[in-house]
Amino acid sequence: MARRHLIKVVFVALAVGLAGCATQPSNINDVCAVLEQQDGWISSWQRSAKKAERRHGIPMAILLATIRKESGFKSNARPPRTQLLGFIPWKRQSSAYGYAQALDGTWAQYKKERGGFSSSRDDFDDAVDFVGWYHGTTARTYGVAPNDAYSLYLAYYSGWSAFGKGTWRSNAGLQRTARETAEMAIRYERQLQSCR
Repeated sequence: MARRHLIKVVFVALAVGLAGCATQPSNINDVCAVLEQQDGWISSWQRSAKKAERRHGIPMAILLATIRKESGFKSNARPPRTQLLGFIPWKRQSSAYGYAQALDGTWAQYKKERGGFSSSRDDFDDAVDFVGWYHGTTARTYGVAPNDAYSLYLAYYSGWSAFGKGTWRSNAGLQRTARETAEMAIRYERQLQSCR
């Protein structure tokens, strides 16, 4: 009897916990809709993004555009698996995970320097702070302007070492993706001005 009661308690706790999880926004090209879907305006996501903007000096629109490009605001996003023999699901292309698609090693560095032990890649508050930390470090280390979404995204996707070496110059696909992210940041910035 006690075991059955314990199972019920665990089930209810899980149901309540899952009900509180953020859902992936349906219209990721409208930043107002993205933010309003999370608890209404002013949302917890907006507060988290504003806090990261103040802490790291990177505009909120750039932080959100980076997350939009990386995961589409999906908390448990991962790269697709490769296939063994053309059809057997195999290893993933990288360890990228969560809203920010942070790699294991970079996430560990963030936790050590800034995030703390309990930070999680599938928690929006932690993920947007990670993006701010990464972009802020890029700006300080490489002299990139904090509002240069194009260069910040090049460094974010390439990694600091490759960005410093300029390997992105021979990658037309990455340059196109960085331009798209910069354009989305401009669009988000305009939209943020009109959000109620």
